Amino acid sequence: MSIWIIFKLLGSLALLMFGMKSMSEALQKMAGPQLRHVLGAMTTNRFTGMLTGTLVTASVQSSTATTVMTVSFVNAGLLTLAQAISVIMGANIGTTLTAWIMSAGMSFDITAAVYPAFFMGIILIYQKKYRYIGDFLFGLSFLLLGLGTLRMTGAEMNLGENQALLNFFSSFDPTSFVTTIVFLLLGGILTFCVQSSAAVMAITMILCSSGALPIYQGIALVMGENIGTTVTSNLAALSANTQARRAALAHMFFNVFGVIWILFIFRPFIDMVCGWVGYDTDMVKEEVGAQAFLANSAKLSFVLAAFHTTFNVANTAILIWFIPQIEKFVCWVIKPKRVDEEEDFRLHFITAGFMKTPELSVLEAQKEIASFSERMQRMFGMVKDLLNLSSSIKNKDKNTEGDFNKLFSRIEKYESISDNMELEIARYLENVSDAHLSDDTKGKIRAMLREVSELESIGDSCYNMARTINRKFAAKQDHFIEKQYDHLYQMMSLTDQALTQMNQLMGGRKEAYNVNRTFNIENEINNYRNQLKAQNIIDVNNHEYTYAEGTIYIDLVNECEKLGDYVVNVVEARMGTRQREA
Repeated sequence: MSIWIIFKLLGSLALLMFGMKSMSEALQKMAGPQLRHVLGAMTTNRFTGMLTGTLVTASVQSSTATTVMTVSFVNAGLLTLAQAISVIMGANIGTTLTAWIMSAGMSFDITAAVYPAFFMGIILIYQKKYRYIGDFLFGLSFLLLGLGTLRMTGAEMNLGENQALLNFFSSFDPTSFVTTIVFLLLGGILTFCVQSSAAVMAITMILCSSGALPIYQGIALVMGENIGTTVTSNLAALSANTQARRAALAHMFFNVFGVIWILFIFRPFIDMVCGWVGYDTDMVKEEVGAQAFLANSAKLSFVLAAFHTTFNVANTAILIWFIPQIEKFVCWVIKPKRVDEEEDFRLHFITAGFMKTPELSVLEAQKEIASFSERMQRMFGMVKDLLNLSSSIKNKDKNTEGDFNKLFSRIEKYESISDNMELEIARYLENVSDAHLSDDTKGKIRAMLREVSELESIGDSCYNMARTINRKFAAKQDHFIEKQYDHLYQMMSLTDQALTQMNQLMGGRKEAYNVNRTFNIENEINNYRNQLKAQNIIDVNNHEYTYAEGTIYIDLVNECEKLGDYVVNVVEARMGTRQREA
């Protein structure tokens, strides 16, 4: 075998993998948001969940994309883990469409149709309105060109006439259970190494179609491939949160269970599939001649595709009734990490290595920003508690002083967390923005970068208020008078209402949000701030409290008003409206 043929084989596999990736990403750009809404709406029970997973995966040609979307919905509380498992089962059925596309590419010479598709694709790419269709055509063309080149390379290699290869495969007893296990493990290892089940399926189809690899060993490779692809997703999910790891484990359990029961009826099941396709398992080359034998072998790519689909459909038909038990099993195996998530800086939704599709990464970042927003409101609640504690400490009780200092330390920690969250989310979004994205997604990323910046400013405001309260407390200055406390509580109540409105928007859909609510609260805060500043001058002149106390008091009022401005900026960024002049 010459070096040229080896490079041709590797290059055609690379074309195939690149084509699959490009085609999948283009489809997701065209239909990503709609598919996310479908996925959230059509999972009312296990059967609709399974059907939704099948349709979405068949549409985007990526079970990984479907799984990622599903896990993000589980994290957001829009889907239960049980519903997610049903969607993942459907994704396993949907992904078998890839095998049928590949079997068609292996059986017919489709390279002639590729070049017009390339020509149409480049014209559409340069037309802004249709460029995603052009991207899809390019991806599909690369996929088919890779398949056509693989088919021709396989024919050039004369694998069916390669005596060394034939001797190697014939050294395994085709009736032995050990042989099946060996090829199953080989398929799993190959898929794990190559990181592409499509590439291993293509290699298997070439070997089987050329007559070099017997069908039973070929199907054992396909079964191993099913397990190998779940090992990859489980390793990727190690750095993810609990629900992502549970979903990945459920995916692995589904495929491993299927392989186990298939092994008990291995040959009868394959013979049944071969009968459907019209492949003669008993044909011997020496008895019928090379031409008839190769014509029979050419059907093997369809046998592999039919087995892949039948296996996943049958496995789903069995396991769909046991979803509650699978859920209990994965929850028993993977227990939640026992950490105080409020006190521990950890991104909940953004997971290194788990996201493979930029368009879907935006959804994860949105959930992370919503979590960031909720954390900032909790931080503001601590500032209110700190003010409350400072007002209640009359006799400088040591226990109460300890509570005050502990709460102030928590607020300091939250300020550090908000800085880290801003940096980590912004860095993640910058990495996502390096990819080829739709204009809509680019706009979302710009808005999200503005959101995280404003949310961090909210954290700074909270910390500034906490430091002001702590400075007054540490200096053992006189307390604010009752009227000042009442005004501060009223101001903080308005600010908290603004934060509540902001979190309703961040956690929901902007189409259902009335932005005027935020603007009305902001106007109330501004008017109340002006009223308190005017009243403060009168109260200082009337000697109700000192000028120094009035300054600290107005500092807190002004900081609340600034925080309200940051809230408005977050809401405007989320709604896509222009930032108002300060």
